[in-house]
Parts: sequence; C-alpha cells; structure tokens
Amino acid sequence: MTAPVIRDDLRQWQQALRAQFPIVTGHPELAYLDSAATAQKPQAVLDAVQTYLTSSNANAARGTYTWANRTTELVERTRERVARFFGDRQPERSAVHFTSGTTEGLRTIARDWLPGFLRDGDEIVVPDADHQANIAPWREAQRLLAREGTHIRVVPMPYQSGSGDYDHRALAERAGPRTRFVATTHVHHVYGGDMNVRRIRRAVGPDAVICLDAAQSVGHLPVSVAELDVDFVVFSGHKALALPGSGAVWARQARGPAFAPGGWSGTPNTVGIVSLEAALDWLDAAGVERVEHWTVALAARLTEGLRHLDAYEILGCPLSLGADSTVQRRQGIVTLRHRAIDSGDLGFILFSHGFMVRSDNHCQGDAGEKTGSVRVSLHVYNTVEEIDRLLSVLASLQ
Repeated sequence: MTAPVIRDDLRQWQQALRAQFPIVTGHPELAYLDSAATAQKPQAVLDAVQTYLTSSNANAARGTYTWANRTTELVERTRERVARFFGDRQPERSAVHFTSGTTEGLRTIARDWLPGFLRDGDEIVVPDADHQANIAPWREAQRLLAREGTHIRVVPMPYQSGSGDYDHRALAERAGPRTRFVATTHVHHVYGGDMNVRRIRRAVGPDAVICLDAAQSVGHLPVSVAELDVDFVVFSGHKALALPGSGAVWARQARGPAFAPGGWSGTPNTVGIVSLEAALDWLDAAGVERVEHWTVALAARLTEGLRHLDAYEILGCPLSLGADSTVQRRQGIVTLRHRAIDSGDLGFILFSHGFMVRSDNHCQGDAGEKTGSVRVSLHVYNTVEEIDRLLSVLASLQ
C-alpha cells in the first residue's frame, strides 16, 4: 500500500491554520471528523463576533443612531461579500438573501418563488438520493400547487449504478421542453463526489432554472457562479466556518421572475451575518483552492488505506479509491460500512478511540442508502496523523 504524498509546504500551511482553531488545539486527544455536519470556527470568526457584540450590537434597518447604522451597513456589506466570494461578475443584477441555512433557503425558493414560475404541465427534476433538504421542499411545492389546480410532474434525477453520481446522459433523455426547474447538489453529503453540475446545464438546455445545494461545497472548494451556469446557490454558514443559524441564497435573477422572499422581513441574524463575513474573509486569506487540495488529499489517503481492508465497504464511486486513480476524488467526505459491525456500534467504538464521526443514514432521501453507515468528513484542521491513526484503529477491527 502506497499512501498519497502530501507536499511539505502544504503541511506547513495546514499546521499554521490548524493552530487558529481553539476547540481543536484545546482537545489534542480528539479528532473531529464530522465537518459535513458542522465545521469548527477559527479564532478570527470568534473575535469578530465578540467585537461586534461588545462594540456596536444593534438591530438593522430600524434605527438612525450610530450602532444601528453600522449594523445596517454590515448586513449590506456582507451581501456584497457573498457575491464577491462566488465570483459574481454582475452583482448589480443578482440578489443575496440571508437565511438560517441551506434548508430554509431551499424552502424559501420552493415556497415563495417556484409557484410563480411554474405552469400547469411543467416538470421539475428532484434528486431523490440526495439530502432530504433538497427533496422535501420541491415535493411540498408540488402538493401546494396541486391544491390550487396547477399540476406539475416531478422527474426523479437519474443516478449511475454503484457510484451515486448523476447520470447526465439519462437526464438529457428525460428532460424535455416542459422541464423548467432542476434541483441539484454540488458535493454529495454521503458519497463525497463533485456532482458535475456543468453537465446538468448541457443535459437540460439553456432555459431551465438550476438550483444548487452548495452546503458541502461552500468553504470547502471554490464555488464560481461565473463558471457554474446555475440560477440559485444555497448554503449554510455553519458548514463554512461561520456560526449556526447563518446562511444565504444567491439568486442570479436571469431566468424567471426576480427572487423576493415573501412575508415581512424581521430582525436579521446580525451575529450570524458578522460571523459569515469573517469566515469568508478567513477562507479567502487561507485560499479555498488549498483547502480543497488538503481535504481531497486526506480523503484519498483514507480511501487508499480502506481499500486494502476487506472488512469495509466504501460508499460511492469504486473507481476513485486508489491513490493512483485518475477518476475525480472525494471532496473530503468518505462514508463506509463494516461488513460485520453495525454502523452505530462502529461509531461508538471509534469515539472510544477519540474519533468523532457521523453514524446513521445521514438524512439521505428515499432513493438513497437503506442501511446506516459511518461518515468521515474533513476540513482544513484535520491532519495526516489523524487519518493514519484512524486507519490503524479500523484495521484492528478486521
């Protein structure tokens, strides 16, 4: 077995960044391997929140005094920051709406935008083996429209057998002139693969609206709306090093009506927005491309080791396991099963050795996995030594 080589300069870069996460450095005996559920926070994000709360905490767009004005400016500045982080070349045309996270963002699109876009007989594509947050809102919208007399057809996203990747050729065959909306995922939360969104556009044509669930990609790899011809990007701040309860919808405003969430706009999560701006600044300074290189390299090291352990099944594309594979690698997410040990029990065993992992069905849709599994998800604060130690423990359970 030959482990993938990780360059010395990349290791030194990672060590300097890892030192900026107090919860990680404060518990050296533990390895946090659950960043797909939520990411840990660097000191810069914690400092930004502390500074805001102790210097200018106020409500936004509801006062004329200094603290209120600063908060209002902060909210608007962070909208611009999100658009800039995504490489938006036409920010004057697009819109950014803050949410509590990906789930609320997708539901807002399904509830407040989609009904005004669809007509009787239209079709939407739904990825039934992805996260429930990217399935349930569209099914709910179908039911609500039916009550009003508008009947739309839900077309299941086709998947390649055995890999969990989208089957873009089959999608092109299923899509037709009435295919108006496609819900898709950037990085799969179980299989860890980049779902090749660019091929989605080629498959469904230039007019269909594409909504991208970027919960597992923002903060982990570059997300460029200039390169991805999608209409919505929805993400959670807490998976991108910001605080829980923060997130956003970026809307291109090019196909269909303008995106405008319905109802009265209440008090925004100003602390979450502060943390989001600080997290995006931190990621830009660190280099998101390097973050991706690091987590992909660690995932490759893990799959290279696991493929030599017969007791384990690795979910996702079987061609991308070896260190010498030319197939795209897992984006910092590796999900596995032991052939004899229940996944819940395996999770407890791993925690007894200091590893914090996710062990359940991972909120996957009905067309996904039926049996529980253990998910290892990585971020920039994880180390080569943690992966090697995890492999040693897993090997001892053969």
